[in-house]
This record gives sequence, structure tokens and C-alpha cells, in this order.
Amino acid sequence: MSRKIVMILTVVLLSMFLMGASLEASALGSRTLQFGSRGADVAELQKTLNGLGFWTGPVDGIYGKLTERGVINFQIAKKIRIDGIAGPQTFGALNVKQPELLSRSGTSSGTSRYSASDLDLLARLVRAESGGEPYLGQVAVAASVLNRVKSSQYPNTIRGVIYQSAGGYIQYCPVRIGTINQPATASARKAAEEALNGRDPSNGATGFYNPRFTTNAWVRSRPVTTVIANHVFFR
Repeated sequence: MSRKIVMILTVVLLSMFLMGASLEASALGSRTLQFGSRGADVAELQKTLNGLGFWTGPVDGIYGKLTERGVINFQIAKKIRIDGIAGPQTFGALNVKQPELLSRSGTSSGTSRYSASDLDLLARLVRAESGGEPYLGQVAVAASVLNRVKSSQYPNTIRGVIYQSAGGYIQYCPVRIGTINQPATASARKAAEEALNGRDPSNGATGFYNPRFTTNAWVRSRPVTTVIANHVFFR
């Protein structure tokens, strides 16, 4: 075998090794996936969606047209943003824990984007709004706050969202009556942490209400994303 052929084979084998290492390092939820993406995380997404009945084609690790269509069908079924892109909202609907949370600008940032005081404030709101709700409902409340942070229609900080006053109307009852100042429970803190890590049982909701106590016509007219125990979540 000539030296030239040996060199070519060496380069090919090295490239395959590096590609395999790169694919192995990609965990589902660690990055946004879209048409043209490739990797082990794409294969995991395909496997997950196929298992749920949203056909993405063969599990080959390539985000092609079939995979994009499978994601769109899943988004339609879950009533979340329909764009064919597997990002934080889609991963949340799939209950995929994400190592990183995408900021509104689209750049990656983990929970370190938020301070300890942000976490504490979010946890205090969760306790005040949903302390008597099941744990999943507490995570959903926290996630709905973060969905507002990510939306261009609301302030872009946790504190800004929670203390927002629009037209003289304070957005969250605990702020108005002062229960926001009571310490968070361990459950509320854990729920806030899960939401900060990307879990979203609210399916992209930006608000919630208890129909037994809410007469507000506007919130009742909003599209419902899910219902968890006593809370109706909407966007």
C-alpha cells in the first residue's frame, strides 16, 4: 500500500473518530436544533418523537424535512409556538431537562444568568401563588414567569416581570397583598430551580388563574395551554 493511500486512510479514520466524539458529546436539550442540525441529540429527538407517534423518519441523527415536520406536528398538538425548531419551549413540552436556558437574544446562558436573589424571588412567588398546588403545578407557575421574561411583551428580568404594574394593575396578587415577602418553601425553591433549568409543564404559558376566584374577562379569553390541578395556564 502506497504512503499516499495510508495517509488518506489515516485522515478518514481520524475524521470519523472526531465526528463520533462530537456526536457523543451532544446531549438532547443542550442546544437548539433545527433543519440541517446533526448529532446524537438529533437522533435522540427523533427517537423520542417517533415513540410519541410524531413520525420523523429513520433515526439517523440528521434534522431533515421529515424531522422538521415531526417537530411541527408535535408543536401543533401541544399548542406551542409552531416553527419546526426544537428549542426551550419544545424541550419543555417533551419534559427534557436542559443544561442551559436560552436568553431572549438567543444566546446560551445557564442558570448563572440569574442571581441568587432572582431565584429566591421566583421561589417566593411560587410559594405564594401555588403553595397548595401539586409540585408539577409549582414548576409550571415558575415557568410561566420565565416565559414572560423571554417574551418581548414583558420586562426582561424576573424582578421586572413579578413587580410589573400595567395600567395601574399589579400583575401578581401576592405582590399586591404582600405575601410575596414570606419565605419560600423547599418545594417552591426546587420548582423554581427546575424551571430555570428549562422544564416547562405550562407548555409555553405566560399566565395562569384559578377559575374559582377569577372573573377577569381578558384572562378567561386567552388561549389555554394546559390545566394543572386548580390552575388554568394561558398565553
